[in-house]
Amino acid sequence: MKIIGAGFGRTGTLSLKYALEELGFGPCCHMREVVRRQSHVALWQAAVEGELTEWDRIFADYEAAVDWPTCRFYQELLAYYPDAKLILTVRDPDRW
Repeated sequence: MKIIGAGFGRTGTLSLKYALEELGFGPCCHMREVVRRQSHVALWQAAVEGELTEWDRIFADYEAAVDWPTCRFYQELLAYYPDAKLILTVRDPDRW
């Protein structure tokens, strides 16, 4: 894992996913991947319950990760992947 996105959905995360992949940081995990990989749902549930300690079980095939649910675990992921860079995407609250 080289890049971790800490921004919530609707802050440009899908555009960021495509940009990272274009720049060579792909594949990039996004909520769309979670929907496609139903086998990961149980792993994400384990993460929510604090039982997932081997993040490579989810991210072994990815160079980057953005959007939900990755952003919920950005601190844990930074601890697990200490050389990864963090990107925070934001959105003007008045535009919501």
